[in-house]
Amino acid sequence: MIYKTKEKNIDDGINSVRKKQHLDISLNYDIQAKKISTGFEKYYFIHQALPEIDLNEIDLSISIFGKKLNLPLMISPLTGGVEKSEKINKELAKVAQVVGIAMGVGSQRIAIEQMKSGSTYEVRDIAPDILLFANIGAVQLNYGFGIRECKAAINMIKADGLMLHLNPLQEAFQHEGNHNFKNLLSKINYICGSLRCPVIVREVGFGISKTVAHKLIKAGVSGIDIGGAGGTSWIEIEKIRSQDKMLKKVAEDFDCWGIPTSESIEMVRELKPKIPIIASGGIRSGIDVAKAIALGADLVGIALPLLEKINESTQSCINFIKEIEVGLRIAMFGIGALRVDELKKTHLLKRGNFKQ
Repeated sequence: MIYKTKEKNIDDGINSVRKKQHLDISLNYDIQAKKISTGFEKYYFIHQALPEIDLNEIDLSISIFGKKLNLPLMISPLTGGVEKSEKINKELAKVAQVVGIAMGVGSQRIAIEQMKSGSTYEVRDIAPDILLFANIGAVQLNYGFGIRECKAAINMIKADGLMLHLNPLQEAFQHEGNHNFKNLLSKINYICGSLRCPVIVREVGFGISKTVAHKLIKAGVSGIDIGGAGGTSWIEIEKIRSQDKMLKKVAEDFDCWGIPTSESIEMVRELKPKIPIIASGGIRSGIDVAKAIALGADLVGIALPLLEKINESTQSCINFIKEIEVGLRIAMFGIGALRVDELKKTHLLKRGNFKQ
C-alpha cells in the first residue's frame, strides 16, 4: 500500500515537471562538475612487476547486506516518477540482474505523495536476485513523511533496504525546494531503529564529512554513501532549470563546492566504522573503482555514465560495466591483489606525485 502524506508544500504537477526536467537535463547537458574533481588523480598505485597471481583467478565478487554481488558495483539512484523513467529503470534493472550488481531507484516521493506512478520504480519482476534499495529524501521527514512512508517506499519495490538521501545544497538552489533540515538526525535515528532492513544515508554529490559520518553512525545507519564532489553537479542541474535569475547567478559561485569523493572516503574511513562505505561521485573507470576501494570503500556507485549508456541501449550499458570490470581486474593484477578484500587492505596506493 502506498500512503499519502498529510502535509505537502509542493504541487504534485510541479513535482512531476521537476522530475522530467532533471532527467532531460541529465541526458542533454554537460552537468559534470567544472571546478572541482574527485581527487582520484592525486593517487597512484605502486606497480608490482612481479604480482605472483594469475589474472584469470582474480575474484571480484563481494558479499554485502546479505547479498552476493559479482562486482563491487551499484547503479546509483537515478530516476523514477515519470513515463520515460519507467523504461530506464526496467532496463537498468535488467543490466543489474545480468551482471550481478546492486541498484538503487530514484526518489520515490512523487509515488508516495500522489499515490500513482509507482510502476515507474517497480523492477523486481525483471531483477529478482539483485540487491535493491528504495529511496526517499531525508528532508521529507520534516514535511510529513515518517516510518509509514519509509515502509511504503520499501514495499513498493520489494527492496532489500532504504536509502535516505541528503541534498541540502540542491534544495537550496531550488526555488520550490524543501529548506528545513532542522532536527533530522533524531528522525533518522528513529527510522533506523524502526525498520528491520538496512538504512543507508547518502549524499548526492557534495560529500559526507567525518563529523557528519560520526553522527550518522551513532544514529544507527547501516551504511554511508559518501556521494562526493567531482562528478555530476546537482547545482549545475538546478542552475539550468531555474527561472530565478538571482539563484542562477549565485549558483555560478558554488561550482567548486563540496568534498572531493576521494577525500570524503578517507574522512569516513578514519572513523573505522563497522558499517559499509559506498563510494559514489564521479566514478568513471575501473581504476577509479580500484582507488575508491583501496581508500576504504566497500561498494562503488555509478550513475550518470550508466544513464547515458542505457539511453543508447541495454547492451551499451552492459559493455560499459564490462569495461569497468576489466579495468578493475587489471588494476588488481598490477598490485597483486587476488580478491577485493586484499585490494581494500593494500598499502600500495599512494598520494602525491610519483618520484623516481
